[in-house]
Amino acid sequence: MSDDLEERAKRVVGRKAVDAYVRPGTCLGLGTGTTALYAIERTGELVREGLEIGAVATSVRTEELCREHGIPLVAFGTVPIDLAIDGADEVAADWSLIKGGGGALFREKAIALAARTFVVIVTARKLVARLGAFPLPIEVVPFSATFVAKELEAMGARVTARSRNGERFATDNGNAILDCSFGEIAQPRELDTAISRLHGVVCTGLFIDLTSRVLVAHENGSVEELQSPAAGAIGT
Repeated sequence: MSDDLEERAKRVVGRKAVDAYVRPGTCLGLGTGTTALYAIERTGELVREGLEIGAVATSVRTEELCREHGIPLVAFGTVPIDLAIDGADEVAADWSLIKGGGGALFREKAIALAARTFVVIVTARKLVARLGAFPLPIEVVPFSATFVAKELEAMGARVTARSRNGERFATDNGNAILDCSFGEIAQPRELDTAISRLHGVVCTGLFIDLTSRVLVAHENGSVEELQSPAAGAIGT
């Protein structure tokens, strides 16, 4: 898929998710990133048309976009989240995810965990049989970053401390991110558990058993809702 078609596909799937799932009175978790941007834009259009909702943002940038589009913001934890819509860096066949490429993984996971329904919006290029081609982001306390990096390397990862403009990248929570290449991740649940036990790790970019729906945009402009990988999948 060309870059132009990819961008069009992001727009189609972002808008489709809002039209399909957002209803009056919804408390909506809105994601961060290039695909979630289109869901935010569509939500803003509906609000200007009179739709009454509240939104919980997954990042400072998403908060800014919500204000620009006139979307009322709700503080996380004050109101139950009915629905969250967000993108992903990879979606495996079992609906496990890698997220955090945009640096908002802790808040994104907090909202995905809290939401009654978590809708993942992606283009077809984000679908994989198994996770791991995209480096796994891990949010860590800066004091522990060097220690955690060494532990991750001992687990077989190639670790890169994320930077921006020559400076250490800082999340909205002031933490560092380590981007870790493990290769193909055959057991994401076990890896998530092992990493989370390391002192200094705040959050991993592995999202396990959180996905309720997956909407996929294809090159021809169509949007497909994937069939759940298990009859008992969350949100079915």
